[in-house]
Amino acid sequence: MRLKMNQAGAASQPESERMPALELIIAKFAHETVQWQQSHGRNSLPWQNTRDPYRVWLSEIMLQQTQVSTVLTYYSRFLDRFPGVSDLAAASQDEVMALWSGLGYYSRARNLHLCAQQVMALHGGQFPDSSGQLQTLPGIGRSTAAAIASFCFGERVAILDGNVKRVLTRVLGFSGDLAQSAQERALWSQAEDLLPRENLKHAMPPYTQGLMDLGATVCTGRQPKCLLCPVQALCRARAEGQPEIYPVKTRKLKRSSQSINLLWAQRPDGSVWLEKRPATGIWSGLYCLPVFESQENLETLLSEKLQEPMRPLPTFVHVLTHKDLHLSPWMASFLVGQDMPANLLPEARPGAWFSPAAWPVLGLPAPVRKLLAHNARDPAGDA
Repeated sequence: MRLKMNQAGAASQPESERMPALELIIAKFAHETVQWQQSHGRNSLPWQNTRDPYRVWLSEIMLQQTQVSTVLTYYSRFLDRFPGVSDLAAASQDEVMALWSGLGYYSRARNLHLCAQQVMALHGGQFPDSSGQLQTLPGIGRSTAAAIASFCFGERVAILDGNVKRVLTRVLGFSGDLAQSAQERALWSQAEDLLPRENLKHAMPPYTQGLMDLGATVCTGRQPKCLLCPVQALCRARAEGQPEIYPVKTRKLKRSSQSINLLWAQRPDGSVWLEKRPATGIWSGLYCLPVFESQENLETLLSEKLQEPMRPLPTFVHVLTHKDLHLSPWMASFLVGQDMPANLLPEARPGAWFSPAAWPVLGLPAPVRKLLAHNARDPAGDA
C-alpha cells in the first residue's frame, strides 16, 4: 500500500486508514453528543428543561427558519397571552396573527392556530405522544414531530432540520445530493442508526438538543469550530480536511425581486384603510395597506375619486429569505365619512378604517407596521 508523505517528508497513514469507521461512529456518536450537551450545550433557553408538549411545540414552530434571538421575545409574549393550548385554540385568528406579526412565514401562525384547535377537538386537549400521530396535525412535519416526541416522550426518533443535516453529513462524510429525495431518505436512515439505544427517556432529550446545539454553535456553515467539537475524532469531513463542502445540495433557490405599490388611504383623524390579505400569497391572512402591481394601475383607479393627487412616500426595500420587496407607498387623503370606493380594489376583500390606536393589536406585515409607525408621527407625509 502506498503511503502519503507529510510536510516533513515522513510517511503518513493513507487516508483510508485515518478515516473513522462507520461502526465506530455509530458506537460512540450518541454518547459523545449527550455528554457534551449536558456540560457545554445550551441549557437555559425558556423552552428547555420541560416536557410540556405545548411549550416544546410552540418553540419548535417558532424556531423554523428563525434565529433563537428573534424567537425569545415572541415565545414569551405568546405564553403570556396563551399559557395553554386551550387558550390558543379559543383565540381569534386575528389575535394570533397580531402576536406573530414580524416573525415571518405567516403560514406557521395559521397552522399553529389550527393545530391547537385540532388538539382540543380531536385529542381532548392533549398532544399525541408519538411522532407518527403528531405528524397528522397541521404544520407539524417529520422533523418537528420527532423533536417533540424526543423531548417530551423520550421516543427514539431522528430529527433532520438544516443544522442537523450539516452536522450529520460532515460526521458521516455523506456526499449524496440532498436535492434528490432518495439521498435525503438515505440520510434519514443513517440518522436513525446514530440514535441512542439505551435509557431513552433520559438520553433522547439531550441527544436531540445536542445535535441542534452543535449545528448552531460549533458545526457552523462557515468556519466550523472543529477543535471545540466533541465528535471531531469521529468526523470524516474533518479527516478529509474539507468540512465546508458538506452538505451537498445542487439545487439552490434563486433570489428574486418584486415591486409593490401600497396605497396609504388616510382620513384627517389619522385613520387608515387596511384590508385583509387573501389566504395565499404574500402576507396571507394579515391586514395590510391595499397592494397594487403598478403605479399606473393605482393612479387610474383613484384619479377621479380624490380631491387632490396622491403623494409619494419614500420607497424602501424589505428583504425576505429569497426575495427583495421594493415597496412604494402612496399617500391619498380621504374626507371624514368618505369611504373607500367600491370599485377601487381588484377583488373584494374585508377592510375598514383603523385608527392608530388599533394598529398595535392587528396582524400587520413587518414593513407595513414600520411604515405606519414612522409616518404616523407626521400624517402630512413629511417624516
